[in-house]
Amino acid sequence: MRPIRVIIAKLGLDGHDRGAKVIARALRDAGMEVIYTGLRLTPDHLVEMAIQEDADCIGISSLSGAHNHLFPKVVELLRAKDAEDILVFGGGVIPEEDIVFLKRQGVKEIFTPGTSTKDVIAFIQNSIQRS
Repeated sequence: MRPIRVIIAKLGLDGHDRGAKVIARALRDAGMEVIYTGLRLTPDHLVEMAIQEDADCIGISSLSGAHNHLFPKVVELLRAKDAEDILVFGGGVIPEEDIVFLKRQGVKEIFTPGTSTKDVIAFIQNSIQRS
């Protein structure tokens, strides 16, 4: 059985990637296969990459304030490509009221600053069912 495959992405003009890199390393150390996209990816490119790489989930890091636009766009594009089985989660400086909105849009979980990497790992492991 192959390991859980996760894409960690930075979308739009957000140039702060320290948190994304910390999460990517923690997931890798937990035995997951991690693909880090680097900076300034578009939602379209991210979804195409996730499909091509047969990703189990996508983690999007956002510190730019564009999360209410970018996260739902990814979910929408996955649905349009019949790839809504790819779980989407996010993290960053995201206000509580926006978290409620994002979850209604199909983002499965949002992690805010101070979240333990162990919590992110557990969420992914519990969410991705392996047979």
